[in-house]
Amino acid sequence: MNPLKQLLETGQPVLLDGAMGTMLFDAGLEQGDPPDEWNVRYPERIKAIHKAYVDAGSQLILTNSFGGTHFRLEMHNLQDRVHELNKAAAENARAVADAAPHTVVVAGDIGPTGQLFEPMGLLTFEDAKAAFADQARGLADGGADVFWIETMSDLDEVKAAIAGVREVSDLPIIATMSFDTHGHTMMGVSPAKFIETLGEQDVLAMGANCGTGSDELEKAVQKMRKTNPDVVLVAKANAGIPHVVKGGDIVYDGSPEVMAQYAQNVRSIGASLIGGCCGSTPAHIKAMAEALGK
Repeated sequence: MNPLKQLLETGQPVLLDGAMGTMLFDAGLEQGDPPDEWNVRYPERIKAIHKAYVDAGSQLILTNSFGGTHFRLEMHNLQDRVHELNKAAAENARAVADAAPHTVVVAGDIGPTGQLFEPMGLLTFEDAKAAFADQARGLADGGADVFWIETMSDLDEVKAAIAGVREVSDLPIIATMSFDTHGHTMMGVSPAKFIETLGEQDVLAMGANCGTGSDELEKAVQKMRKTNPDVVLVAKANAGIPHVVKGGDIVYDGSPEVMAQYAQNVRSIGASLIGGCCGSTPAHIKAMAEALGK
């Protein structure tokens, strides 16, 4: 059986990891640098980030492949290296997961293309589907256990990502959207609409990530639970609200204690997959692990 399904069958919450981007910047990534290239340039740094989350208690880690479609890689002239960089991303996470003292699921991270669909933009469903299929092929070849589609704002893009994954793999799919605009996604999708629409798709779990802090994410997850009492829910909130401090650095104001309380809150709502997003660090995940009794 798939390791994520095994963990879910225990009835206990599955603890996810925290931010990758936040940790990459701490490790030396500069603004404008392509994070995905670090999978082959600095694999040990990527593995160290994964291991820090596993040591904090994470049972599922996301690969460093959020911008792994050719659309995003093209911004760095890396569009011809989609398979290489995504495969390396999965291999780095796989190595850490296999060495962990507890079961750790490797989730192949798939973020949005950054493009707008027709008629607002030039992106077609078939082009998006093909791009996601290329990315998914690399993640599968690198050893991913599941696919993790996240931070989406357009339902058509979620559907294209699911269709692309299914062209190359039958591994479980998890999908989350970011409800950061008055309780809706940037493209106007409500939590209820997301659940109603994705209920017709081949996904294992659905939920919310990123957004404008844990309070708003909790509301989104609550609306999802009300819409479908049986759906497997995901909650992956930012560590508070970002603030620009002296020197231009961005700091999130959510402490480990705040995130620990958030973890308990979303668990009480019914979330089964709980973690952190932007601003979250291993310290936040450790506090969440303790709050969830892990």
